[in-house]
Amino acid sequence: MAKAGLVFGTVGTPLSTPKNPGGTVGGIRRAAEMGLGALELAWVQSVRVSEGKCAEIKATGAAHHIALSVHAPYFINLNAGAEEWPRSRKRLMDAAHYGYLAGATDIIFHPGSYFGGPPQAALEQALPRLRQCVADLRAAGNPVTLRPETMGKSAMLGSLEDTLSMAQEIDGVLPCIDFAHLHARPGDGSVNTYAEWVALLKRVKKTLGARGLKQLHIHLSGIEYGPKGEKHHLPLAESDLKYKDLFRALSEVGAGGRVLCESPKMEEDARLMQKTYAAAVKKAAQRAKP
Repeated sequence: MAKAGLVFGTVGTPLSTPKNPGGTVGGIRRAAEMGLGALELAWVQSVRVSEGKCAEIKATGAAHHIALSVHAPYFINLNAGAEEWPRSRKRLMDAAHYGYLAGATDIIFHPGSYFGGPPQAALEQALPRLRQCVADLRAAGNPVTLRPETMGKSAMLGSLEDTLSMAQEIDGVLPCIDFAHLHARPGDGSVNTYAEWVALLKRVKKTLGARGLKQLHIHLSGIEYGPKGEKHHLPLAESDLKYKDLFRALSEVGAGGRVLCESPKMEEDARLMQKTYAAAVKKAAQRAKP
């Protein structure tokens, strides 16, 4: 068994962060106090942060050994019409610019909608746009990884296959795999067993190579869903997500990277995930002994 290497954190400032200093800086300190190793800056409505504040966030993250990422604004669509695309692009590029200044290495974003068309047509629109975004970032000396997220509704651009295609086609792009979304997306309760998780992770490795499993960026929570997919996030204990089986699968393939909790019980469930994963790693090591 490969050495385990997942660190855990929250999407957004932990709920128990004190008011002073509060904000992202206080959230980083609180995450470190709880033994977490990552924090995702939830810039989901807009990017409104000064360069000075970014420098403070970066320094605090480095001092407390917290790996930082950014969740870009929700209103990004790689399949947008010609009139809307410049605004979507600016949201993504602003998140990447200020995120890099804040010490973030990865920029997570929702890739958009099929608008009722076939996935391939959406990808044909999305791929050149995303490729140009990466090229422009590199020209500006910005090395962040752009991560389209797997989405929880079947009408949305963001199946596992969509995100793997983007990553395979474009250097500087890797998926953000939301396993709760992948469970919710079919609307039938599938993608929720150890065997399915292992098959999914093997597909990631086959498409992206070993680095695909060593550089995972995972979102996770409980989730409520219906026939059309995701409705809203839930605490782990209130969901049918078989997260223990998921962490068994992750431990046995030697996954590395980050797991960011999006549960309403943010840090509580992040620590539960961390504990569950540690137990799975221990059991996997015991099974591997001759």
